[in-house]
Amino acid sequence: MKKTLKVEGMSCGHCEKAVKEALREDPSVLDVKVDLLEGKVEVTGDNLEDKRLKEAIDEAGYQVMSIN
Repeated sequence: MKKTLKVEGMSCGHCEKAVKEALREDPSVLDVKVDLLEGKVEVTGDNLEDKRLKEAIDEAGYQVMSIN
């Protein structure tokens, strides 16, 4: 399963690292790819739940605009 999240507020390598670390705490997440220029985060895993993904990014200090 793959989900693409539009995330607002990411602008640097620190942002990328923070988002990746936050999402990887979820045991259902297998891989995370961040595109800073597009403001997108691609998450791959099993049984990914939108609510948990959003909460992880919120806790890291960023805002999820949409999940596809």
